[in-house]
Amino acid sequence: MVEITFAQLHAWLVTFLWPFMRLSAFFMAAPLLGHTAVPARVKIGLAVLLSAAVAPGLPPLPAAPVWSWAGLGIMVEQTLIGAAMGLALRVMFSAVQAAGEYIGLQMGLAFATFVTPDGVNTVVLSRLLHMITLLMFLAVNGHLIAIDILAGSFRILPIGYVGLAPGGLDMLVRYGGTIFASGLLLALPPVAALLIVNLALGILNRSAPQLTVFSVGFPTSLTLGLFLLLTLMTDFGRFLQQLFGQGLGFLQQLVEALAPL
Repeated sequence: MVEITFAQLHAWLVTFLWPFMRLSAFFMAAPLLGHTAVPARVKIGLAVLLSAAVAPGLPPLPAAPVWSWAGLGIMVEQTLIGAAMGLALRVMFSAVQAAGEYIGLQMGLAFATFVTPDGVNTVVLSRLLHMITLLMFLAVNGHLIAIDILAGSFRILPIGYVGLAPGGLDMLVRYGGTIFASGLLLALPPVAALLIVNLALGILNRSAPQLTVFSVGFPTSLTLGLFLLLTLMTDFGRFLQQLFGQGLGFLQQLVEALAPL
């Protein structure tokens, strides 16, 4: 008869539970699997599979009981690491969404909003660019690179031995400025052209009041905006390539920055 001692059962639980906390927090905060449209069972199941895959190669784990204060601190630490890495990836997609908001506002598409599955009113153009970015991220195997960096984080940030450096969290907060910088950089050509058109229509409306904004301005802005979007899409892939490279590179730098000296 096979007998399993409490020490063996506790060692198995620790080997699985602490990596699971980091992986599950990452999937909850990541832009693709963290969406509310993805069932929670899928997120938990994928975290369980990856935890079982990375558990055999983990560095030696601390001898801290799960139900102790030390064990609770380790679980909170792993959750913070996974959430920070997931938020770093989300910044890339938020930059594209911000660009869609800027362009849609100038085109007059801010009226054409709809309720997304996560319960937030979003400009249609912002949602379209976000879906294209997600598909491009999957096409270039960005999700596999992100999972590889996540698995390698257990070597750079061993469980329960290193703690977290405040400089890494500060780097993550400052990286949030990429949402506005990259988003405005992507939206600047269409927004600048549409702004000039709106100024011209405003002058035209003052000189000829019968040409109202609703009869002339909206069709003109929308038609020109669609043409500018077609032009923008010819260079959208190169922009996403630079954005993905910058985001995945920052993800690796974040893991290294969270490790104290």
